Amino acid sequence: MTPYWVVIPARRASTRLPNKALADIGGKPMVVRVAERAQRSGAARIIVATDCNEIQAVCQQAGIEAVMTASNHPSGTDRIAEVATQLKAASTQLIVNVQGDEPLINPELIHDVGQALTQAPEHHVATAATPIHDAHELTNPNVVKVVCEPPHEARYFSRAPIPWCRDQWPSLSDITRSELHGALPALRHIGLYAYRVGALRQFVASSPSTLERIEQLEQLRWFALHHTVQVVITAQAPHAGVDTQEDLLRVRALWDNQK
Repeated sequence: MTPYWVVIPARRASTRLPNKALADIGGKPMVVRVAERAQRSGAARIIVATDCNEIQAVCQQAGIEAVMTASNHPSGTDRIAEVATQLKAASTQLIVNVQGDEPLINPELIHDVGQALTQAPEHHVATAATPIHDAHELTNPNVVKVVCEPPHEARYFSRAPIPWCRDQWPSLSDITRSELHGALPALRHIGLYAYRVGALRQFVASSPSTLERIEQLEQLRWFALHHTVQVVITAQAPHAGVDTQEDLLRVRALWDNQK
């Protein structure tokens, strides 16, 4: 196993759910619950990257390393890159980006994504995906899709329904009226990433690509930088993260049920 770090970006500001990183999940702040999940993945180091003194304090009280970063980062990826710089990480260091609003993230999936680059030294980026079985999910623009070629290399990410089954779907409305057949390699992208620090630094030093701006999908920048993206396929779809008050109530109920 190649040692990898998990870095969890957790900012205070949140448009739809203010202070969600500090929201209570089973008696602990959500960001602490995420870090505890990451600890079970086998990561060599767990770091919370934040712009909030209170988030840093609750993490430190729980024995979790927390690094203060600038408040004006455009994305969590940029925040993670700052942490790599502050900690003087080697360009070969592997970092897994675990979102701070996913307290139910599967530690095994974190581990698998963290180790994906070990088995593919020609790659510098890895992520995850899970099969789509529901036609409405395939057409939902809030569900990001990825198409891959063997051996699990991403070819494109999109909010559109891809791949398009031309013979079965003459029009967009035909998708939701049909059953998705098992041979269709439709995959939902999971926002979990592993990077080599050298590639991460190149990414944040680059401007958003044209396709990235059109689709509003940051991961498309990797293709503009001529990187291949390794995709770990998991059969079990992870629980959705927390973006709204309704999401928070759902996650709290799931947390209570798993006790």
